[in-house]
Amino acid sequence: MSPADWIVLFSTVLGIVGYGLWTARCHRSANDYLRGGADLKWSTIGLSVMATQASAITFLSTPGQGYEGGLAFVQNYLGLPIAMILICAVFIPIYHRLQVTTAYEFLGQRFDQKTRLLAAGLFLVQRGLAAGITIYAPAIIVSSVFYWPLGPTILVTGVLVVLYTVTGGTRTVSLTQKYQMLIILVGMTIAFGYVVNGLPEHVSFGDALYIAGMHDRLEAISFSFDPSQRYTIWTGLIGGTFLALSYFGTDQSQVQRYLAGSSVAASRWGLIFNAVLKIPMQFAILLLGVLLFVFYQFQQPPIFYNEATIEQISAEQLAPIESQFQAAFQARGTLLETALSERQIHGSASAETKTAILEQSALMEQQRGVFKQVLSAENPDADTQDADYIFLHFVLDNLPAGLVGLLVAVIFLAAMSSTASELNALASTTMVDGYKTLVHPRGSDGHYVWVARILTLAWGIVAVSFAMTLTLFDNLIEAVNIIGSLFYGTILGIFLVAFFLKRIGGHAAFIGGLCAEAIVLTLYFSPIDIGYLWFNLIGCILAVLIAQLVHILLKLSHKNPTQSL
Repeated sequence: MSPADWIVLFSTVLGIVGYGLWTARCHRSANDYLRGGADLKWSTIGLSVMATQASAITFLSTPGQGYEGGLAFVQNYLGLPIAMILICAVFIPIYHRLQVTTAYEFLGQRFDQKTRLLAAGLFLVQRGLAAGITIYAPAIIVSSVFYWPLGPTILVTGVLVVLYTVTGGTRTVSLTQKYQMLIILVGMTIAFGYVVNGLPEHVSFGDALYIAGMHDRLEAISFSFDPSQRYTIWTGLIGGTFLALSYFGTDQSQVQRYLAGSSVAASRWGLIFNAVLKIPMQFAILLLGVLLFVFYQFQQPPIFYNEATIEQISAEQLAPIESQFQAAFQARGTLLETALSERQIHGSASAETKTAILEQSALMEQQRGVFKQVLSAENPDADTQDADYIFLHFVLDNLPAGLVGLLVAVIFLAAMSSTASELNALASTTMVDGYKTLVHPRGSDGHYVWVARILTLAWGIVAVSFAMTLTLFDNLIEAVNIIGSLFYGTILGIFLVAFFLKRIGGHAAFIGGLCAEAIVLTLYFSPIDIGYLWFNLIGCILAVLIAQLVHILLKLSHKNPTQSL
């Protein structure tokens, strides 16, 4: 990067950290630290909610997802509006009326402490793992591209975010996230514009979409009933609804954002703001990936987007692979020009031209596969997945000085915003649902603030340590969604029992949740191929049904079931 890029990068990141430390100066009470004073406006809540979910993984992996798989991933979010309506109607009024600090505090009031601790424990496990991935995602990629040591890169990212999160708590996290999200949106808009402007002058936006459609990159909706298919309209509307209900309704990293609202109305408008913008934003990022795919139809792509990895193969081994790769690229380029000419004259390219283009694309992918095989033979521990490097490769090669630094800053800010909310939620849950409940229920306000800060630091150390042990998944955004789906359904099921099945007590809810989670994990690790979004539905239904069954059995086994439950 140029000196201008470094200046932009450091000034942006350190500016956010400095602002976070500045806002932390007035947070003295536990209410300030854990609930942000409960006086935030809806706009701050909405941007904070968006920033919590829009991690660096979103801006590194989602373009790669669009590049390789097209727009199908957007179906994940089709259930979001449905979930938001239910949360605004049911969850938010109850949380505000009871003045809870964590979502699981409500379960303790509705059921008992063991059910509260079960749900809180499931959250801590999945969110603790996700926090490590959130830090690891940008660190592994940035370190590979810039040849920075991985360990120090992870450590620096973790230290920066822990610094202001420990100091300021919920309010600081929400306020810094507002500005982080604005910077992120500006940076991604600029990147989108550069991708479009980077296409050849004779290739219109319509031509670009035509080429993308030729390669099946524009199929946003699938009506397939195959349960093994990850992205369909059914997984989005059903599994996605349950995932969004769990994430926004029961995940403390999100609940803590809107519990900081000044009123029920402010919390509701904050979530509605997120619902309105989330799907278009996600669609735009996926479309960015699709357009990157088209961009590299005309611009010579590397045989592997993590170019640092290419250096692990000797020139003698690499030369014949790259030669065939480049030959296929050139042949495809000629065919694409033919296809565009035919489209201009006849409205569409001929079937023969389309087939020839797809054959050359297949040859290029074949050579990429050969490269990966050689790489694995040379270094069995080498990372053979490069989808998460595509967007950053484009940024480094095609954006001018200054903007490269801004886009790298976007990656770090996204990682920091998500990690901050995760650490804040992990610490709050551990303190309120664990320490305050089981260890020290009558501590002073100042005591709980210091405990929360110590726990934030502890979870930061855990997340950084876990990040240093990770290896790259096929796609990082999928990894986070998979981890969430294995736990969210069970947690949601417990909450639905609490909200709607008033006669069921704590014993039944606890057993239902415990058994449901055991079955979900068993199914996931079994040979049965199930799209991961379905686990949100499976876990939820199992938790409710088993709780209902246990309730009936307990009722039959006691003369006075009301007292036993």
